[in-house]
Amino acid sequence: MSVSILLSVFNEEKVIRERVKNISEQEFDFKSLELLVGSDASNDKTNKILTELQLDYPWLKFYSFQSRRGKALVLNDLAKRSNNDILVFTDANSRFQKNAIKKLTEKFSDDEIGGVSGRLVLKEKSYSNFESNEERRYWEYETKIKKAEGRCGTLIGANGGIFALRRNMYKKIPDNISLTDDLFLTVSVLKMGKKFCYAKDAIAYEEIAPTIRDEYSRKIRFSATNYKTLSYLGLKLKGANLLANFCYISHKVIRWFIPFVLLMLLILNIVLYSSSTFFTVTAVLQGLFIFLAVSGFFLSKIQIRIIIFSIPFFFLLTNIAMLSGFVNYLRGKQSGIWKPTPRD
Repeated sequence: MSVSILLSVFNEEKVIRERVKNISEQEFDFKSLELLVGSDASNDKTNKILTELQLDYPWLKFYSFQSRRGKALVLNDLAKRSNNDILVFTDANSRFQKNAIKKLTEKFSDDEIGGVSGRLVLKEKSYSNFESNEERRYWEYETKIKKAEGRCGTLIGANGGIFALRRNMYKKIPDNISLTDDLFLTVSVLKMGKKFCYAKDAIAYEEIAPTIRDEYSRKIRFSATNYKTLSYLGLKLKGANLLANFCYISHKVIRWFIPFVLLMLLILNIVLYSSSTFFTVTAVLQGLFIFLAVSGFFLSKIQIRIIIFSIPFFFLLTNIAMLSGFVNYLRGKQSGIWKPTPRD
């Protein structure tokens, strides 16, 4: 089975050489593999490095785009230029295990499978502060959900750092609206009536953002684009089966409304605090949770991690970021044009 790896990059001079080298170490027949890299008007040394790498790796095809358009449009162009049966998507900061592509493609022996997500493992830098541990805990929970959905062939939202589609399953990402590309491509497969599965042995690694400020900013950008994607897709996936729609609503739609539910509960508890014992208790419990979260914030300033404080802090921070992202969505500030997370 032949594979085309698609990689959109912008100003990745610090990691792109290692990324290509990592792909060169794959346990795969490189006569049946091509790596298409599109530079989204990079203005650092990324283009120079990729031009040099083409001399060492004949399966590397580099395209330098002169105007900044965003990841989705670059992927559309790369998909049109691809030649092979399976499209594999990844990021510049991801690192594949040596058998990752092999494990991804094995799943396509079933003709009913249109897409496969690999497993993304988050790694911490040795100097990372404590919040990153909570991001990793959350990701482990998210991975369990993806595994369960994958067993049913209804995975919602592939891991952007490692997933694959049949080439004929690729649907052009709209170029006039900022959408979350991996979510859009995943549900497009499900809407065509095909399965989207999970390959737990196809593993990629990524490092967590080095600071809580970087992670918070990333969550805001991600949330704004996700709200735009959900408004585009609607509350039902037309063409997908009942189970796929259930997974979509429970995993994505409801989750992105949680900040508003929490805000509504806070207002109700304040207004109804003295009306009954029930509301008094719920108000006290909600107040206690906020106290733990705020305490977690101050403890983070002195690099102290106590799980009873750090988890409420991370949960509250995530939901505040989602609210901020929603405001940006309403203001039309979401964009498909991104800046990479700071690299060493």
